[in-house]
Amino acid sequence: MKIDERAGATTRREFMQGGLAVAGTLLASQMGGAAAAAEDKPKRPNLVFFFGEGQRANALSIAGNPVLKTPNQDRIAREGIRFQNAFCTNALCAPARATTLTGLYSRSTGALSNEHPNVPLPSDIPLFTDLLHEAGYEVAILGKVHVRNGVEERYWDYYFGHNAPGNNYANPFFKEGRKGKIGPEKQYHNVYPDDLTVDRALAWLEEDRGDKPFCLLVWFVAPHEPFFRPRRHLDLYSDGVVIPKPATFDDDLKGYPGKPKSFVEATNKIGTTPEHPAAGSLEGLAKDYYAGIVAVDENIGRVLDYLERKHILDDTAVVAGSDHGFFLGEWRLFDKRLMHEPSIRVPLAIRYPKRIAAETVRNEMVLDTDLAPTFLDLAGAPIPAHLQGKSVLPLAKAPDPSFRKEWYYEYYEWPNPEGVAPHRGIRTERYKLIHYVERNEFELYDLAGDPGETQNLYGQPQVLSLQQNLLSRLEKLRAAIPERKAPENA
Repeated sequence: MKIDERAGATTRREFMQGGLAVAGTLLASQMGGAAAAAEDKPKRPNLVFFFGEGQRANALSIAGNPVLKTPNQDRIAREGIRFQNAFCTNALCAPARATTLTGLYSRSTGALSNEHPNVPLPSDIPLFTDLLHEAGYEVAILGKVHVRNGVEERYWDYYFGHNAPGNNYANPFFKEGRKGKIGPEKQYHNVYPDDLTVDRALAWLEEDRGDKPFCLLVWFVAPHEPFFRPRRHLDLYSDGVVIPKPATFDDDLKGYPGKPKSFVEATNKIGTTPEHPAAGSLEGLAKDYYAGIVAVDENIGRVLDYLERKHILDDTAVVAGSDHGFFLGEWRLFDKRLMHEPSIRVPLAIRYPKRIAAETVRNEMVLDTDLAPTFLDLAGAPIPAHLQGKSVLPLAKAPDPSFRKEWYYEYYEWPNPEGVAPHRGIRTERYKLIHYVERNEFELYDLAGDPGETQNLYGQPQVLSLQQNLLSRLEKLRAAIPERKAPENA
């Protein structure tokens, strides 16, 4: 993918004006303010951010999944706000995580794909944790970071992470660091990586930090392929549990009706992918995937239990989300990347009883670009003008039909292990248009009548006016997002 030379529009000066400069002003005002005034301010919440790996939106028992039991994630959703239409803007690990940390689309971070893992994010783009650190929070990130350079160059009060895409299960490697300094990689034996991540997170929470609030990011590696189960779940789902076959599972036998070549020729197919033995069958894939999410839920429960024992759970805003979704047999697919609903839909819930009533459910479309401004809003910190998302907290007070009417999606990585062609698209509340850029192929769906995306309407006479309108709006969305030139060494 060619990167536009207009990247000069996103310069260090502009990001600093809108981002770190704002945080610096905040810090200066805090230092210069009177102690008495500080005492009048309400106590800022602690922040805990659980981030799943490829957990699709319906991979929760509260979302009606017939197989999974996820009591701890259900609790967060039940005792707070649950978003039923949450999405990622680039369904791939590293780009999605960069967007989550920065509040910017992939086009603006330059983190377009999983390639170039040793290239840092541009230093002029602040992470929301950088801004929270400047605002007086202690910040920690643990688990599967998988952002360019693992964001190891940024300040962390505690870092215990790895940048492996998914092969870091058996005898995993982690780097550990404190107060902005990170040590060399070290291997750990006979331990499940997410269990170890939470062990270290709980140990860090136990440390004395005085009155300083904390922001803890716990990012899981499960259930990423190769779907390595913890020992305690080797027999899970072995007692005759039935995995329902998706309605479109056999569409390949019908020639994938309505789908363009760019979709058909992708290699992310269950059962015929020798380089992915874990995806050898629908039943094996789904059960291993679900077992990984059960382990994640258990580890989330360990942290919630700790916060409750310490009587700080209600003083802590707990956010649970995922980097992207995952195909579980729709069109016989696995993995993600494509702009179809199983790939782009993610779970999102926030528990913070001081600002969010229990059992709140919202249907507005919210994005991964909204996470950074939401964390800043929770902390009472300024939200820089350059962020491309917006806080979702106002939705906790009341629904807002105007919150977001449409949004932009783009997938860049090529070549890639699954043969998924680069594409971009627009999703509105009712319609979705996908454009595969290399072959100039399209898919168009009316999601109101066809939520399963089985009837490609592109090119049909009755939708030509709608089609042209969506194409125009797609280009306007794309043009409105500043594009950063990739670094020369990338």
